[in-house]
Amino acid sequence: MARQPRPKVIATATRNSPANSEPEIQEQIRLRAYQLYEQRGKNEGHELDEWLQAETELLAKDGVPRLRH
Repeated sequence: MARQPRPKVIATATRNSPANSEPEIQEQIRLRAYQLYEQRGKNEGHELDEWLQAETELLAKDGVPRLRH
């Protein structure tokens, strides 16, 4: 069985702030996406929308524009 390609990882411009490593940013996005999921009544099927909204919110807060995939 062929392996599925891994999704592209967000390129972050937070190299200037070493306190925010990529794994930390990914975790923050994951937690925010889960908050959005809970706020929407835990309705399944919106995972990508929730992830992208969380990513946009958090990266914009840090002054990092979200890259298109």
